[in-house]
Amino acid sequence: MTPVATEVTIGIDVGTTAVKAVAADQDGRVVARARIPHELRVPAPDLLEHNADEAWRRGPLTALSRLDRPDARAIAVSAMVPSLTAVDAAGTPVSPGLLYGDGRGRVPGVLADGPFPVGEAAEFLRWTAAHAPAAAGYWAAPAVANHALAGEAVIDFPTAFTASPLFDADGWNAAALADRGATVEQMPRVAPPGTAAGQAGDAILGVGAIDAVCEQMVSGADDVGDVLVLCGTTLIVWVTIPDARQVPGLWTIPTTTGMSQVGGASNAGGLFLGWVDRVLGPGDPAAADPRRVPVWLPYLRGERAPLHDPARRGTLDGLDLGHDAAALRRAAYEASGFVVRQLIDLSGADVSRVVVAGGGTRLQPWLQAIADATGRPVQVSGVAEGAALGAAFLARMALGAESQITDAARWATVERTVDPNPAWLAPVQERYHRFLELVSLR
Repeated sequence: MTPVATEVTIGIDVGTTAVKAVAADQDGRVVARARIPHELRVPAPDLLEHNADEAWRRGPLTALSRLDRPDARAIAVSAMVPSLTAVDAAGTPVSPGLLYGDGRGRVPGVLADGPFPVGEAAEFLRWTAAHAPAAAGYWAAPAVANHALAGEAVIDFPTAFTASPLFDADGWNAAALADRGATVEQMPRVAPPGTAAGQAGDAILGVGAIDAVCEQMVSGADDVGDVLVLCGTTLIVWVTIPDARQVPGLWTIPTTTGMSQVGGASNAGGLFLGWVDRVLGPGDPAAADPRRVPVWLPYLRGERAPLHDPARRGTLDGLDLGHDAAALRRAAYEASGFVVRQLIDLSGADVSRVVVAGGGTRLQPWLQAIADATGRPVQVSGVAEGAALGAAFLARMALGAESQITDAARWATVERTVDPNPAWLAPVQERYHRFLELVSLR
């Protein structure tokens, strides 16, 4: 029998702790994958950065090589936002890669009331231009990656708009850039997601999108009442609603299907849970007594939605001599679950189902805590590298093999369902109310 021909495209996701890449066929089946870890640097409690050359330039090149798919017809890149580094004339980063939430992007006296802190990317530029005034360019992570892959410093429109007021409906704002020490010529080109932007060897370079956008595209969580929980270094919760209703403390964004999503990003994700792993001894969260778990506020770097308070700090409430590492680890996972439930409750939506995606879906204790905290079954996405998979679909659009982003929903799969544990529901409910009490004390 003659093998059926496949159209393979590649998606590369520049994440907070690793570059993830997948090669997918026309039906969204992953035929190759690679993961290239990189260091998340925290020089001080309010600073968050990458070695941009390692993570944004060399990481995507290594991931592409590791996939070893010379048959790939197109490539696209997704990345977290905002991010910024200075580059030389060859496109090589020459300054730290500043990441979302870094204190160098904070505008004094201004708190975030939208999906991205007001002026964060602009302040990144102010700091970077002052420390690398002779730079050839000031680029976000996807521009560095795209230039490394195809010699094209290009980013997508959604990523550019997160840089407001540097970028607006008319393009890069020369006056706003000048105020931060840069020019329009030093900024990357901007193009729509899913369009062709250049050539990466024999493959077309397609324009990607923000990582969370790519995750949502292939999650299948598109109907009213669906909740999408992205379990990455950042915890992100989106509840699909039929209109653009505003909720205090949460963000409302339009979807590609004409509806809206309400929710936001929290620091109570892998950044917090990874810290817990480093400081606690071994312990199995499933071995904890349901009635003997303390309550943790996971605000080691402040909190984003719904509190928008960078000065918040973590608290562990109700400790006693009977607690062990298992109880403390379970408390950490519950804290993340409580944030998920808090954002869902604040949305006021009639929730129909919960879908989880992202690299954290490999951590069963995390998924169990989300199911127990929300009291709902949790459907686990079939591909952990959802942002890379979404980018691979955008690569198909650049190839001309797809015509609209909404068709990416056909790539959505469910690997398994995690049900709430009846023995844990009542104790977790009590701890959730204690969590809300502790949050309100500040």
